[in-house]
Amino acid sequence: MSDDPNDLTSPIDEGITAEDLGRTLFIGVGGVGMNGLTRLYATRGLAVTGSETKDWPTLPELERLGVTLHREHVVSNLDGIDTVVRSTAINDQHLEVVEARRRGIPVLHRSEAIAAAMTGRRSIVVTGTHGKTTTTAIITQMLEHAGLAPSYVNGGENIGAHTGAHGNGEYFVAEADESDRSFLRFRPEIGIITNIDVDHLNTYGDMESLTEAFERFGRNTDKDGLLVLCADNPGTAALARKFRAEGRTVATYGFSDGADIQLGEVESGKDGVDYTVLAHNQLLGRFHLPMPGKHIALNSAAAIAVGLYIGLEPEAVAEGIAAFGGVKRRFEKRGEIDGYSVFDEYAYHPTAMTEAIKTLKEVAAPGRLIVVFMPYRVYRTVEMRADIAEALSLADKAVVMEIFGPGETIPEGEGGQALLDAVDLPDADKAFVAEWDDVPAAVKALAGEGDVVVTMGAPPVQLMPEDLLR
Repeated sequence: MSDDPNDLTSPIDEGITAEDLGRTLFIGVGGVGMNGLTRLYATRGLAVTGSETKDWPTLPELERLGVTLHREHVVSNLDGIDTVVRSTAINDQHLEVVEARRRGIPVLHRSEAIAAAMTGRRSIVVTGTHGKTTTTAIITQMLEHAGLAPSYVNGGENIGAHTGAHGNGEYFVAEADESDRSFLRFRPEIGIITNIDVDHLNTYGDMESLTEAFERFGRNTDKDGLLVLCADNPGTAALARKFRAEGRTVATYGFSDGADIQLGEVESGKDGVDYTVLAHNQLLGRFHLPMPGKHIALNSAAAIAVGLYIGLEPEAVAEGIAAFGGVKRRFEKRGEIDGYSVFDEYAYHPTAMTEAIKTLKEVAAPGRLIVVFMPYRVYRTVEMRADIAEALSLADKAVVMEIFGPGETIPEGEGGQALLDAVDLPDADKAFVAEWDDVPAAVKALAGEGDVVVTMGAPPVQLMPEDLLR
């Protein structure tokens, strides 16, 4: 481990395992990322303690697994603790971090705890600007369906499964976060980069530095392993050419001619997406994925490349993908009321929003699509306002909430109203709603029988469907 507590790029010391961490305190176990990691350690039979002040629906499950939960952040939480684990959201001034260091207790980043749990396993790590969570979930489902019992930790909760769990098999599947550079800690056997798009410039400064970081991730992948890269994205396609020229084993995937795993003849509807798969120009078969959207099929192509590489039969790969149950906050239907359906979708980056809105409009037809959007992070919303507005303009109607930006200040005139003003929809078909409690009335005024309403964006908005369905 690095001597610098803020260095998120150094690999964990070789040979360190999850068991070596002893009794571990995970700070903030309600959030998806930390919740999955805590579940992983608990299902591995390790001594796990967690602290969390908010009421998350995932907490009772942690207690059922034997996790000792502290519902406030106090120094006594450190009693008997050997190691503390935090995410980037927990800063150096956090009470438990300060006390741990005062006592000489090691404080690890979430990525280090994942890497420790990977030790001795065949690791599959997924990163990229978009599609990480769904791709990770599809790979996990495919391996589980094939009876390979993988361990996994994901950035989203698989419907019918969880955010993380220990398995007795040899594979470990993980989603890796590029936003804070912590994905550079991993040394996977199989590294997957779904795409490279403009984001997290508050960390990287420019696209060149962001692309260099993804290239470094590729170089951190085992030289005798596999790199899986999207052929449809200019950034990943360029990396594929570069790594192949260096003699690395690379599998490309996408709709592009020449992709090693090439998709075609796509038919997307309310029941999912069907598509033809070619592997190295040989027909692999007709596949079905029970989630709508061409971009979801694209994510599955990365899983197909992995499945074939590890020796699964094409039929087993197809069956595993067909059994995929989806991921919460990815086209998740939450219910119906007054004749219209309510969905929830995590997309907040304009590229992901565009794909999601296009797909949901197909699902809504002949009804209308109403998007309830909570912008995520001030810096992103200000920098990408025009692109976010362009994506929202694809909807039939839009409700924009105020920006969710923990620890950020919204500059005067740069908030949600400014975003709404940039949306190219008639004034009667769009609204800025600053107060949470006023959103349901705004939606009822816009939605009608046969329509689809989707809450989209920052994490808190996933709770809005409960209010919309009352």
